[in-house]
Amino acid sequence: MNKHKLRKNMEFRLVYRRGKSFSNSLLVLYVYKNSKIQDNRLGISVSKKVGKSVVRNRVKRLIKESYRLNYNKLKQGYDLIFIARVNANDKDFKNIENAMLNLCKKAGLYNS
Repeated sequence: MNKHKLRKNMEFRLVYRRGKSFSNSLLVLYVYKNSKIQDNRLGISVSKKVGKSVVRNRVKRLIKESYRLNYNKLKQGYDLIFIARVNANDKDFKNIENAMLNLCKKAGLYNS
């Protein structure tokens, strides 16, 4: 899964600038069609407003795990960036997973 991450600032900026955004109360999703890579690449951003480092890392882990469990239900060839909102800091796994799936359905990426 390491090779399928967005890591560089330039990659994030490209998705922010050219991608399309979808949002709900817990997460924001930016989607950009990637023509070079057949797999999805994932980026996660959690602001310091969400909480201290323990809380931010927990939210990141929940997003990563919900993505991992639903990876094969999503269309491939996209760059995805999930941004956690402040409301996500005290939510459990099921709430984060439902929010992520809701955004993927809004974006038309979900193959049920």
